[in-house]
Amino acid sequence: MNLRFLLLGVLFAALWASASSAAKLALPYIQPLLMFQIRFFSAGLLLIIYAQLIRKERLPRGREWKQLAIFGFLNTTLYLGFFVIALGEISAGIGSLSTSTNTLLISVLSTFWLGEKIRLRQWLAVFLGLIGVVIACYPLLQDHHATPRGLLIIFLSMLSYSVGTIYYSKVKWRLSRFTINGWQVFLGGIFLLPLTLFFYQGGQNQWNSTVFFSIAWLVIPVSVAAVQLWLYLLKTDTVKASFFLFLCPIFGFVYANLLLNEPLTAYTWGGTALVLGGLYLGNR
Repeated sequence: MNLRFLLLGVLFAALWASASSAAKLALPYIQPLLMFQIRFFSAGLLLIIYAQLIRKERLPRGREWKQLAIFGFLNTTLYLGFFVIALGEISAGIGSLSTSTNTLLISVLSTFWLGEKIRLRQWLAVFLGLIGVVIACYPLLQDHHATPRGLLIIFLSMLSYSVGTIYYSKVKWRLSRFTINGWQVFLGGIFLLPLTLFFYQGGQNQWNSTVFFSIAWLVIPVSVAAVQLWLYLLKTDTVKASFFLFLCPIFGFVYANLLLNEPLTAYTWGGTALVLGGLYLGNR
């Protein structure tokens, strides 16, 4: 097992899992689409400015614009657009749980789209991780509200993310991760803008410290740092990278407990043990 790959994967999961709780903290004060619209444009502009002015990288050209637009639409517009809408009808813990389902979706899609051979050990790791996540989430499924529509929307979110992941892995990029991430987030924000403007209601937004902190966290640690790590992991090994998504619910449960008072129980720790076992098996 590559120690650097493992440590970066754990760091990615820790940062990525914080998105649900950070967004949930701000939702009582700001419209969800508006919050994520600000996140997309802010993160995209920061990365584009850094890539162009500091790293002196070239702009995308020709077919690369189409590739970035497709990736941004799948990975930002659809995935996070659906995700933030669903958070209004499901708990933060269940939102974190849904992330782990991408591992199975990515593994299945990889066999058909990328022609990757998934070993039996890796399939066992997938199902071991899924069982662990279900066990850890059992109290949340009992005690927290989740509407059928919310669950359907979160599934569509995960599906678009998995398809975006496979698409990114298939493209032979000649751009840096900073340029790819900056433009895909920014273009994803542009695609979401008509929907944000259609549902915008100014009187529903309260600009307080919680909103500003949540947006800042979603921009820098999540959209910039976590996505940069994710793109690196994907290019190193798509299937193995997907196993780190199993860790997201575990970190998510801890964040939800500390910030939103969602429960941590024996189910949480038992499920965590199975998730770690699946992660180890899948990365051997």
